[in-house]
Amino acid sequence: MSCKQTHIGEFVASGQIHIQTGPFGTQLGASDYTSEGTPVINVRNIGYGNLRPDKLEYIPDSVVKRLKKHVLEQNDIVFGRKGAVDRHLLVSDEQAGWVQGSDCIRLRVLSGSIDPIFLSFVLRLDNHKQWMLSQCSNKATMASLNQGVINRIPICVPDRATQKSIVFILKSYDDLIENNRRRIQLLEEAARLLYREWFVHLRFPGHEHVAIKDGVPEGWERRTLGDLCKEIRETVKPEALEPDTPYIGLEHMPRRSISLGEWGTAEQITSSKHRFHEGDILFGKIRPYFHKVGIAFVDGIASSDTIVIRPCEHDLRNFVLMTVSSDPFVAVTAQTMREGSKMPRADWKQMQAYLTPLPPSGLLDNFDRSIQAIIEQLKSLSLTNQKLAQARDLLLPRLMNGEIIV
Repeated sequence: MSCKQTHIGEFVASGQIHIQTGPFGTQLGASDYTSEGTPVINVRNIGYGNLRPDKLEYIPDSVVKRLKKHVLEQNDIVFGRKGAVDRHLLVSDEQAGWVQGSDCIRLRVLSGSIDPIFLSFVLRLDNHKQWMLSQCSNKATMASLNQGVINRIPICVPDRATQKSIVFILKSYDDLIENNRRRIQLLEEAARLLYREWFVHLRFPGHEHVAIKDGVPEGWERRTLGDLCKEIRETVKPEALEPDTPYIGLEHMPRRSISLGEWGTAEQITSSKHRFHEGDILFGKIRPYFHKVGIAFVDGIASSDTIVIRPCEHDLRNFVLMTVSSDPFVAVTAQTMREGSKMPRADWKQMQAYLTPLPPSGLLDNFDRSIQAIIEQLKSLSLTNQKLAQARDLLLPRLMNGEIIV
């Protein structure tokens, strides 16, 4: 593949790329934010080409109008100025019209000579990430990014037709991953709705003919969480692990999602962790209101800041999963969290005292079968996305360096 070696600064100097830093603090302050309106992209919302939607903030139309030069367009590239400088967001059609935050830098391609989606894939290369971290590192403070560093980013730009071919191949993987991610969201919402109907609103099959006594349907039992499951504390040292053992840290656990479909490997860790098995439930104990709770699809090890929960009986697993991932349970856990030396943590002693209504075996089996069918689909989709991402990441450098001809 013939390729022109250059850097982003050449495109900026020739007017083919425009760079815009985020609004100053005097332009966008804390008082400008509202509970709803137009989302603002902050550093925490920037992934590796994608959006991290956790803790989005919003501003009203009047502020958007005032910050019109910071309004994002589809295929803009947004960098964070502090911290994770190796990450970027490629703005999708859904995010067009959102606003860049104060700690962000926006790059907009104005020329047809470089495809912004191709550029985004270049920025996902491991060697680029390492370059960014080395350029922005500062031993005294956290890594910081500025326009000068962006101008120096080295890139190899092939002809437009080759760019489009590379984008077509790689984006096909991303589109499949995104489609599966949306299916996962729909399946999880179906599971949550079923649990809410049966065990929160008590609208289970046949509820019309069952009397409620002291808040519990007749024939049901009021049980504590500790009656149904236990905390597993099986500590394992790094040297006892195979390097490719799956490792789930808090950074791998999405908020409000029961599918733990991402993980790293044991070769990354240097301290003791907790072992878990497929089907165990992991609960992120630091700041439990972050709602990081899910089911493991593989055997592996978890952060020591994770509570590993295992049901006492197999047929209780899905009921326990939906209980500890429910909004009421997470809310109670957050209210009773233990104040740690640095940050609040969930307290298992308090968690296991949580009261929950347990239905008769027939109704419980019915619920278990319904949730299990969803869990099996979630596992299949999550593992498929793992394979798709691995295949894409293997192709990415080979396509970019011309090893694979398109």
